[in-house]
Amino acid sequence: MKANILIAALTAALASATATARTEQSAAQADSLSRELQEVVVTAKQPATKLVGSTLVSTIPGTNLADLGNALDVLDQLPMIKVQDNSVSVIGKNNIEIYIDGRPMRDKQELQQILSSNLKQVELLMAPGAAYGSDTEAVLRITTRRNFVQGLSLTDQLQVQRHRKWSVMDYLSLSYRAGRWELFANGTINHNNSLAKGSTTNTLVYDGKETVVGSSQSNSYPTTTGIVKAGFNYAGGHQSFGAYYRYNPERGDFRNSGTEWIDLDPPVSREIGKRIRAHSHLASAYYENTFAGRYLLHFDGDFRRSSDNNSVSTTYPHSDNPEVNSTDRRISTIWAGKLYVNFPLWKGDLTAGTQDSYTHTSLDYRMLSQQAGEYIPSSLTDARQTSAALFVSWSRIFGRFSLSAGVRYEYMDYDFRVDGKRDSDVSRRDHLLTPDVSLGYSFSDYAQLSLSYRMATVKPPYSQLTGSLSYVGLHEIEGGNPGLRDERMHDVRLFALWRDFMLQADFIRSHDSYAYVKQLYPAGGLQLLMHPVNIDVSALSMYLVWSRPVRRWTPNVTVGIYRQWLELGGGRYDRPIFSYYFDNTISLPRGWTVTANISGRTQGDMHTNRFGTTWFTMNASVGKTFFNKSLTVKLSATDIFNTANNDWTMSTYGVCVDKRQNYDRRGVALNVIYSFQPRKSAYRGSAAAEAEMNRL
Repeated sequence: MKANILIAALTAALASATATARTEQSAAQADSLSRELQEVVVTAKQPATKLVGSTLVSTIPGTNLADLGNALDVLDQLPMIKVQDNSVSVIGKNNIEIYIDGRPMRDKQELQQILSSNLKQVELLMAPGAAYGSDTEAVLRITTRRNFVQGLSLTDQLQVQRHRKWSVMDYLSLSYRAGRWELFANGTINHNNSLAKGSTTNTLVYDGKETVVGSSQSNSYPTTTGIVKAGFNYAGGHQSFGAYYRYNPERGDFRNSGTEWIDLDPPVSREIGKRIRAHSHLASAYYENTFAGRYLLHFDGDFRRSSDNNSVSTTYPHSDNPEVNSTDRRISTIWAGKLYVNFPLWKGDLTAGTQDSYTHTSLDYRMLSQQAGEYIPSSLTDARQTSAALFVSWSRIFGRFSLSAGVRYEYMDYDFRVDGKRDSDVSRRDHLLTPDVSLGYSFSDYAQLSLSYRMATVKPPYSQLTGSLSYVGLHEIEGGNPGLRDERMHDVRLFALWRDFMLQADFIRSHDSYAYVKQLYPAGGLQLLMHPVNIDVSALSMYLVWSRPVRRWTPNVTVGIYRQWLELGGGRYDRPIFSYYFDNTISLPRGWTVTANISGRTQGDMHTNRFGTTWFTMNASVGKTFFNKSLTVKLSATDIFNTANNDWTMSTYGVCVDKRQNYDRRGVALNVIYSFQPRKSAYRGSAAAEAEMNRL
């Protein structure tokens, strides 16, 4: 029955499109918002993205982005923001935080669950202040529309996609509002399967002669994840509060069929199987109150516990090489709280607060094979961190000038143990002070300039601080580095806006950043180790953006350059990367919307990797709304010409690596979204310790 309804809807859509092509339309333009109030028509023309200080502000209602489908579809069409494999990134930025209605995004599927018609505003903070973690390079704040609908609301979203394998996702959301109370529950089931092929060739001098170590891979990643979430909100008068609980199970079975070889020896067949069983619990609560007409008090609290159990088996079915088996279990717990107050001061706005967390993560790695255990031992690592931060920021507008300044103090106590013994070389206590300042000037509504400086401390993810090693092949190992130091970063940013053009320039000097290297590992035979090390690097990035709505067409052009200065082990990594992005959104009559995005980049260096050239890739979609926009159907295609280049090379410590990769980016997807009385969630919690959760 559902299939017949869907076919009928698509047939009606095609008929509607044909009729539209033959008939002159008299409806209002899709790039304007029209409302009739007692025979008075108020029309708001589509605004372009504008620069406010160092923040890009995009208003969605009334634009041709409002009917694209979900929030990911909208973000992919905005300046400086890109979406790939349902993951959001900011051009030229590494560490970003995403907030939805003031709360942190806990998983990337949340953006799939927000309808584009419910988006109100998207703000991209390119110079975050002291209220955010010191390692945050950009903040994406998403505000949804307030549709105070009493009673029951329902949204269901189905996505079916085909790349080399089939994947399917279904999301169902229910909410019930009665007076000042809201109860909500939602669930997601996602089965994803991808296939990647490639080869790795390592060239080095070993025992006085040139040696080649190579392998081929054909990787299959079938995973099934689920999310169950339920909670409540209360909003009345000057105060609001709420809480929710989320459970997230995951099952995966990784398969890798390939070969290994050394020099001119015949390749050896290899089979790798990895079994993943994981789950996490998250409880979050918030409270907000405005008192004395000017003081805003906000509190967030989070508790998260996760468990990951993995088992890996590597076999060589057509040779005498022994089977290699290992298991690992990671358990992580975090308690976090954030409290701040906001109030006017000296004709400006002051925010002061504290952000504290306690994190405990343990990794129990067991090498079950005796031969590999001679150079890859079992280990039990335990990391505990207590972090307490105080922050204050102040902003004010002086005529055409705008000023914001802040400072963040953070105390960190990090305790690292291996097999129950404290590692005094890695364990440490730090006192961190990170200031920031931003000054802007507005020449007119069409010309603005902003300059900012920020000092930051970036902590490496816990997965890279582990001291355990993982078996990759007969001659290859991968591992972390518990001795990684925190990165100290100085960042100077320039933003300029003139009419439809925007310029962003960013210079970063980093001490003790980290990059991956491959080098010889001391063992009985030839072994190569891939792991992260600290580096000092400077980088300049510059991007010029042009965007101007033209009736039903919204083009968005970005051209840029990334250039770094890095020396490591006698090698230089300074080849620049030039890139371009050309995004197009076209709104047609009768609810039709078309997108076409083109991008490319030249070969160049980023840290120790030299990435290959991609001259031209293209993604496109076509969609239509039905039943007064309650039903949205969209067909999309990614990497249409199969031209995306994922290859890279690396040359460190005498080991030259040539990695050839072929991901299944090319594919098609069908999205069907049905909503009954859609409305936004009133949950207003924000980040308690988002940086710590990202590190876990």
